[in-house]
Amino acid sequence: MGLDKTVADVAQAVRGIPDGASLAVGGFGLCGIPSALIDALLREGTSGLKIVSNNCGVDDWGLGLLLRAGRIARMTSSYVGENKEFARQYLSGELEVELVPQGTLAERLRAGGAGIPAFYTPAGAGTQIADGGLPWRYGPDGAVAVASPPKESRVFDGTEYLLEESITTDYALVRATLGDRHGNLVFHSSARNFNPLAAMAGKITIAEVEHLVEPGELDPDEIHLPGVYVQSVVRVHPGDPAAQRRVERRTVRDQQEVGA
Repeated sequence: MGLDKTVADVAQAVRGIPDGASLAVGGFGLCGIPSALIDALLREGTSGLKIVSNNCGVDDWGLGLLLRAGRIARMTSSYVGENKEFARQYLSGELEVELVPQGTLAERLRAGGAGIPAFYTPAGAGTQIADGGLPWRYGPDGAVAVASPPKESRVFDGTEYLLEESITTDYALVRATLGDRHGNLVFHSSARNFNPLAAMAGKITIAEVEHLVEPGELDPDEIHLPGVYVQSVVRVHPGDPAAQRRVERRTVRDQQEVGA
């Protein structure tokens, strides 16, 4: 089958990713993250990674595992509040961090995948995002070693907009519920989140899927991401510890309260 994009396992899928590569990684919190591919990348020993993802997992799961092992050199994210190690590395100057408004991050990824070099958005206008000077990296002495540059702005119909550049990466890692051998993907409910956008932005996109089907089994109207954006597909088994679905923050009610 000439268009068969499947690979045998996650180790083979990530083996070609070199040190220092840039990666767009799907997921939101721990929902829809490509945990098996992340685990394989950790075991592969790849380092110096520049990662674009909404967040950086938690201390003991997802991208947090790569972070704890010192494999991430730079993060472009919109929310990092659930990871204490992230804060420690950032404040100590071990990690470079570019914080981006969430909607802007999503559009920068989408624009990159669509071949749009830049776009205007009102998000961040009139703030330090526009003026520059946000600390991207601290030095050993606590001073700002690398700061964000000022952004070009323009007024449309009386409203100020900032020019934001699109994002493309060397690779992208995503997770889908369904995929076929041609790389067409279907995501489950909110697990879709950043996954299609990350897949579009990656020059080489690797998808882990929970269920692998044959070409033609997916209704074209149900496909969320066409296979043209995907170069490799690997099936992960629910019984694989690295592929489990974790709950980021479990909230339950007291049993007495429920019975009251």
